[in-house]
Amino acid sequence: MDEALLEQVKRWHDEDEYQQIVDRILDIPPAARDYECIGQLGRAYNNLGEYGEALEHLRSISKEGGDDPLWQFRIGYSYYHLKQYEQAIHAFERAEALEPGDGDTARMLEWSREGARRETREQARRAEALEALKVNREGGGRDLGAFLDYCADFWEDSDYALKEYVSPLPSDELIASVEQELGYKLPASYISMMKQHNGGIPLNTCFPVNEPTSWSEDHVAISGIAGIGRDKSYSLCGELGSRFMIEEWGYPDIGVVFGDCPSAGHDVIMLDYRHCGPEGEPEVIHVDQESNYEITFLAPDYETFIRGLVNEEVYDTSEEDKQEDLQKVASAPFSPLLQELCDKVTEVDGIEGIIRKICTSIVEEKGHFSLHADERSTLMYDLQFWLYTSAYPNTSRDQYLEVYSKMIAFGGEFSTGGYAPGFISDWLDDRVRQGMIVETEGALRFTDEAKEQLLKKLKQAEIADAVDLKPFIIVEQENGGKSVILNVGNYRTEVFATREEEGFEGNGYDWASLAAVFLEEKMPELAGIVRFDPEADMFCAYSSDGDALVAFATAFKQACEDDALIRDLFSRAELD
Repeated sequence: MDEALLEQVKRWHDEDEYQQIVDRILDIPPAARDYECIGQLGRAYNNLGEYGEALEHLRSISKEGGDDPLWQFRIGYSYYHLKQYEQAIHAFERAEALEPGDGDTARMLEWSREGARRETREQARRAEALEALKVNREGGGRDLGAFLDYCADFWEDSDYALKEYVSPLPSDELIASVEQELGYKLPASYISMMKQHNGGIPLNTCFPVNEPTSWSEDHVAISGIAGIGRDKSYSLCGELGSRFMIEEWGYPDIGVVFGDCPSAGHDVIMLDYRHCGPEGEPEVIHVDQESNYEITFLAPDYETFIRGLVNEEVYDTSEEDKQEDLQKVASAPFSPLLQELCDKVTEVDGIEGIIRKICTSIVEEKGHFSLHADERSTLMYDLQFWLYTSAYPNTSRDQYLEVYSKMIAFGGEFSTGGYAPGFISDWLDDRVRQGMIVETEGALRFTDEAKEQLLKKLKQAEIADAVDLKPFIIVEQENGGKSVILNVGNYRTEVFATREEEGFEGNGYDWASLAAVFLEEKMPELAGIVRFDPEADMFCAYSSDGDALVAFATAFKQACEDDALIRDLFSRAELD
């Protein structure tokens, strides 16, 4: 491979311009492509997610690549993402033998082995479920009429469900045309169910699983079932129907997407025709985009899946999840990028505390940390855009949409753990239409007026107010720091009464002892930054780092509201 071209390919790789690499190498006649050239082409296809193409090209140089650890890694990478785990294991084991100690190889090898183990467990569960279904059918246990009776009380017909999901009952002609468009014969139980109630939101939305997914350790959730038709967005052939999810979201083209999940597109429920063909009885699977489109077997047929759904109350951990997310937004470290952007802010004091305060309000309102299309989420979209474009003023639309996830969505510990790209692009399009964001020579920025409006909102949120932290009060210090005080005697006195015989009275010193345990166990990163200065009738914590003090006060107040947690912490407090 020409040295100049190789250097250009390396630059394109560093800039994530993988398609440029593919286009340039494909311009070279096949006979003129050497080993290095084809290896770089396979690497680019891997980075584009076109693993089949990568595998085809890499296999063409297998004779030369057999003793090359880099070739073994690249072909193993293709096999892994194609879920051909045994072949991936073989390639990564060979790469490791050729170049021991490479961390990337070791990690991919372990992932491949776990993928193979998971696949073995999945096949065992599938075989067991199919055998149970066979026995049930041989015993005459399937009755379509009984199934339809079961479905009579299946649906929750909210206004949203009726608007977005429920369509008129389908005719035989419509069913035939939908099946032709999808390329699959729909299950008889599904068709009969849709002739009774064509799509909607079920009352029972959870299906038990034995393998963890990005949604949960023990179940998957369904937010809606597509009806037969084209009129509703979530119909099988609607705007957001099965073909859209396969062609635009990258879900495997192995059947029909019929179930939406609460992740806004990041996982789905499908009819799987791999084992039965397009005319047969499909199985039901869960496909997890967040885990490399991992497939989890759910049920041997549609009816079994429907009967297996249970109410979300069985898995209700909402209060525990809320408390975890409140703790997260109060004290978890920001991503490196978000921290970098905050460090560069000069227009607003205490930007980190402001972010935590806004996100705390989001969790309090929703019960979990996520950004959607509500007012506070929009404020966070505005805030992230302002932070990033202030630090990087030559950012284009594509660049911003690419980097967005590195701030909060997938930003480490202080993270929503995911996001729907459509919310971000819709927000950006709205701001452009509103004239709040303008483009100059390809770079996006807020207008001066829009920036001033945002800064005004942020300054209003600068200090956690007394209503949020009652009965704790935040006080500004002359040196720029902050303190939090509590006049003791009326708040959580029952906690201190549990150790009254040991001498605890619930005075300011006792509160400081409790707060010290909290700081040591729950926020050790603030040890030495937040200090205590109690008096008999008042608890006081202070810090020259105002953001740290606000984060401590917010998290400590939340802990005080969690009865089990605060009593557990107090059990280790020492009498002053």
